[in-house]
Amino acid sequence: MQYELSNLDRNNLSPNKIQILSVIGLYCFALGTSLLGFSIYLFLESTGFVDQLFINWNGQGLFWSLITFFISLFILFLPVEFFNKYFIENRSFKNLLTNIVSVIFVSLFFLIVFQVLLRDQNIFVNEYLVIARAVSFSGFIAIPLVLFIFHNFGKNIYLINNYSYSLVLFIWIISTQIFL
Repeated sequence: MQYELSNLDRNNLSPNKIQILSVIGLYCFALGTSLLGFSIYLFLESTGFVDQLFINWNGQGLFWSLITFFISLFILFLPVEFFNKYFIENRSFKNLLTNIVSVIFVSLFFLIVFQVLLRDQNIFVNEYLVIARAVSFSGFIAIPLVLFIFHNFGKNIYLINNYSYSLVLFIWIISTQIFL
């Protein structure tokens, strides 16, 4: 009997791989979407629709716009092909705790990775670093609060219960814009 109880407790405390993969997918979607927006801004800057802030001449803007576009497509491709998990289970306290801890650790991991990999080489790579930092800080601050709110109101509201992944992704993208 004692063995069954200790085995049951150990299984209840282990994190769910599907939840962690869905959080990594959310991070990749938020980062890829933010980089895609930066690519569009660089394209608009090189075509003259907005004032030139990052580029010196139009060819440079188009070049970096295409590079940023393909980087964002690659990052957006990762969760679709490799993770393939589009649901956040947030109904029990264990799931809530797993989601919050995994969001914080994924954000911390990517913040450290981007700080090490991306150095201040030029203005565009510096902007990539700023965008990655904003996505990570949004994961530290806004997303755990949103997950907690969704946990409390998700049981009663049909929209939050069924579309939690899309809503968390939308809020992550909007809160990233606040941190930029």
